[in-house]
Amino acid sequence: MLRTRFTEEFGIEHPIVQGGMMWVGRAELVAAVANAGALGFITALTQPTPADLVEEIKKTRDLTDKPFGVNLTILPSITPPPYEEYRQAIIDSGVKIVEIAGGNPATHLNHFKEAGVKVLHKCTSVKHALKAQAVGVDGVSIDGFECAGHPGENDIPGLILIPAAARHMKIPMIASGGIADAKGLVAALALGADGVNMGTRFLCTQESSIDQKVKEQIVANSELDTKLIFRTLGNTARVAKNTISEQVVEIERGGGGFDAIRDLVSGARGRKVFENGDLEAGIWSVGQCQGLIDDIPTVAELVDRMVAEAEDLITNRLGEIVVERVGSRA
Repeated sequence: MLRTRFTEEFGIEHPIVQGGMMWVGRAELVAAVANAGALGFITALTQPTPADLVEEIKKTRDLTDKPFGVNLTILPSITPPPYEEYRQAIIDSGVKIVEIAGGNPATHLNHFKEAGVKVLHKCTSVKHALKAQAVGVDGVSIDGFECAGHPGENDIPGLILIPAAARHMKIPMIASGGIADAKGLVAALALGADGVNMGTRFLCTQESSIDQKVKEQIVANSELDTKLIFRTLGNTARVAKNTISEQVVEIERGGGGFDAIRDLVSGARGRKVFENGDLEAGIWSVGQCQGLIDDIPTVAELVDRMVAEAEDLITNRLGEIVVERVGSRA
């Protein structure tokens, strides 16, 4: 058993989180994560309306009696969704854990706190982690440059970002980005985190709703097969390397603005990738840790394997390292 202040604060068995993923964080995956003793998040904006989110929460409760949460991601959008309505749907459904990503958590924090909801805020810098702690969130997820989706604009990898943030955190902190196995879990704990968040690794499990061809491509890909887009727009995103993402990079490099890439990067096209398995239909998020993924297990197999291997690493591999103290010589 790997008990940390994160597992204690959020009432879960293992210090492993499946964070919000657009088009992916659905009931079947989230319930499987919860049943495995980890913490899964339904992605609120995957659901077309707040009423649909309420139904997805009910569906998840039919599949598990263990804790799970809802992710509410606040990012620049062509057509901003009704965030307040999604927030109220979460509260009215009795969900007790929320992951906020993107925007300032203070906008929604008081509403969630009044309803007894614990808030985990995902951020990409020490500055934002400190601000989240100051406004009163219950935990922070610190997202390194290796991650899928939006790694921020500072380009700081987890090996630096995790301990830099841990020095200042008085609340539980989990590490995101570049983590796909037990080695990543143990390393994150050693760096000062209280658990880990994984997106790409859970994307590539049997309960994940994405098309099998996408999962097989993740297994086939290496850590080199991602591209950074939206760099010129100050909204960097890490996505899979394909003809569409390469085209977007070239347009940006040539000075093209958002209007020049709007159609290429539409969410509707990205959704077709996940649902139809057309790997060239649009951009799709995946992290550099895909280079560490070589199978498509069930969620239970993945979590059990990670915990068992982490315990073995801590008690045996690290326990075998001899620390020799050499005194001064005459």
